Amino acid sequence: MHTVAVLALDHVVPFDLSVPIETFGRTRLPDGRDAYRVVVCAPSPGEEVATGAFTLRAPHGLDALRTADTVVVPGTTTPLAPLPAPVREALREAAARGTRIASICTGAFPLAATGLLDGLRATTHWAAAALLAETYPAVEVDPDVLHVDNGQFLTSAGAAAGLDLCLHLVRRDYGSAVAADAARLSVVPLEREGGQAQFIVAPLKAPPRGGELEPLLTWLEGHLDEEMTVERMARRAGTSTRTLIRHFREQTGTTPLRWLHRARVRRGQHLLETTGYSVERIAEQVGFGSAGAFRERFKRTTGVSPQGYRRAFGGVRVE
Repeated sequence: MHTVAVLALDHVVPFDLSVPIETFGRTRLPDGRDAYRVVVCAPSPGEEVATGAFTLRAPHGLDALRTADTVVVPGTTTPLAPLPAPVREALREAAARGTRIASICTGAFPLAATGLLDGLRATTHWAAAALLAETYPAVEVDPDVLHVDNGQFLTSAGAAAGLDLCLHLVRRDYGSAVAADAARLSVVPLEREGGQAQFIVAPLKAPPRGGELEPLLTWLEGHLDEEMTVERMARRAGTSTRTLIRHFREQTGTTPLRWLHRARVRRGQHLLETTGYSVERIAEQVGFGSAGAFRERFKRTTGVSPQGYRRAFGGVRVE
């Protein structure tokens, strides 16, 4: 039987810890047998591990990694905490034996601290992606995807993306039919549309208060439905297009048109969340020339279609 060791480090996120325990622990083979044996371990057997809301005692220590086929490292609320040397060595020894190692959310940080992710593509929760890239520059961090499979080493984004990763592993181990049954038991789709981009709240960078661009950006927010060019923006700002482009780069970190596209997509997200307007009507209200252009830009920015976004995030709709 395939053994999964779930490593509970101090300040482990309870949700991240429970996802692999429940997903693998409830997976059954077609004949009804358990597909996995799941063990929970800590740096020392019986060690108290803080979770914030409560403490837990893991029944196993790092010895459990020696017999595991898969090791899962859940996220912690202290991703920059030094990784204890025994944990680092145990993970590296497991990797040397060919053990598969996966992380959930900020579990990518302790995994990266071992050096095992150096030179590999990896992900983590979008809110921690920049910190992971800064802390471990040898890791190629992709903040947009739900999970990354490098074969032996896998990483996932935050919260529910850990479930996506676990189901992906079940499918790798036992095929789509067993994975589909596990997904149905968890009341989730086997695969979700899009990646993390649809969940990222990325506010438009505001210029310095009183800066040259502040009046223009305020005006643009109120005229997103109108045809807009850099030349028109420059005339409104009373400057040349060249100067306007330079000010945008200096004060917002992007170009005028990219800022405009992002503002229009954000307005579109809001309308998809709060109204029942058709995609065609929303496209018109946010200044895209056609529904097709809106769909293309929206998916490029968020990773999902407008309808997919509405299914995921649509709330009270007002006509």
